[in-house]
Amino acid sequence: MASQESIMIRQYLKSFSSNQTQEFNLEAARKGLEAMSALTPVAPDIKVEKTIIDGIQAEWVSAPNALEDRVFLYLHGGGYIMGSCNTHRYLASKLSRSTKARVLVPEYRLAPEHPFPAAMEDAVRVYQWLISTGYSPEKTVIGGDSAGGGLTLSTLLSLKDMGEKFPAATVLLSPWTDLEGTGDSMITRKEADPWLSPEPTKASPQLYIRDLDPRHPLVSPIYADLEGLPPMIIQVGNDEILLDDSVRLANRAREAGIEVDIKIWDDMWHVFQTFTIPEGQQAIDEIGEYVEGKLN
Repeated sequence: MASQESIMIRQYLKSFSSNQTQEFNLEAARKGLEAMSALTPVAPDIKVEKTIIDGIQAEWVSAPNALEDRVFLYLHGGGYIMGSCNTHRYLASKLSRSTKARVLVPEYRLAPEHPFPAAMEDAVRVYQWLISTGYSPEKTVIGGDSAGGGLTLSTLLSLKDMGEKFPAATVLLSPWTDLEGTGDSMITRKEADPWLSPEPTKASPQLYIRDLDPRHPLVSPIYADLEGLPPMIIQVGNDEILLDDSVRLANRAREAGIEVDIKIWDDMWHVFQTFTIPEGQQAIDEIGEYVEGKLN
């Protein structure tokens, strides 16, 4: 049964979505995400350090229990067109506390100013920087939410092609793995989803991929050869149109011989972990347990 807090958030999201105009305004969407994220500041004991990695703005987010040699490279969501350290600082702080890792959030280049493969190139560069400066792949985790989840997989696929050593585990929150939007949940979860709608979700990839085939494996990883990738945990809401992006990914990964831990959360929506609800904290705690098991 959904908590009272989640019921209230769901009502807010429905109201927020219904008040949006049909005409998409990227600048307004970016500002809106920043404003909504500002409603959940990080706890006072969280340490935030801004840095620049090979020309890429980034920040370290660390809870007091974070171990110096343990790193969680986190790739924020936002449809490849928005999102920043600001929008994901709160989520990063919760992940740092649960995983006992320092979380590194890079501000990879966004579309449409910087279309594919800019975001992927930046993520690869940041990971390579981590390893080159002495962080161990065995003590490193990579993950992300929504588009950041898809970007996580694209980054791993690129590292695979380059012969780089993988991080120990992958953490995916409602990953966006099919930019063509062919999942049945686009229809079956349309009425249940309080936040996302099929039409704009299917239209927005053009800003990122332009004329590229949406089934290109580096933008829609459900079409990729996943063999050899590190073990992954996937969390997704039962009430989101991108549910099948996670379910099909899990099936494809298992077929490729990858260890997959997937959990579908009843009554939850897209990236519910970022909200201050009991279910979100429970999910974050489960990620912490998973990461602890992989890094120890």
